[in-house]
Amino acid sequence: LTRRLVQVLLTDPEPLLYHGEVVYRDGVVVGDVRAASYGHTLGGAVGLSMVQGGGADAGEPINSAWVNSGSWEVDVAGTRYPARASLRPLYDPKNERIKA
Repeated sequence: LTRRLVQVLLTDPEPLLYHGEVVYRDGVVVGDVRAASYGHTLGGAVGLSMVQGGGADAGEPINSAWVNSGSWEVDVAGTRYPARASLRPLYDPKNERIKA
């Protein structure tokens, strides 16, 4: 797949995400935030972003290796904040808490 829904978490707990914020991977625009809120259990703003490989990565499949190898940022009101990105849920990705 060359277009995927990715979860992004800002590493700074202060800024908030709403929707429409631009998402960067390695300094290149790859998508935007479609839905967001504050993740209290994660300690920061979290959003869902539709990303597409851009720049030198155009057409490259978006998989966990692609997501993990990049440096992610989200532009919030004109300021870029570092972020973590994941194809899996950032909270309880192995479903262990629900089975406890």
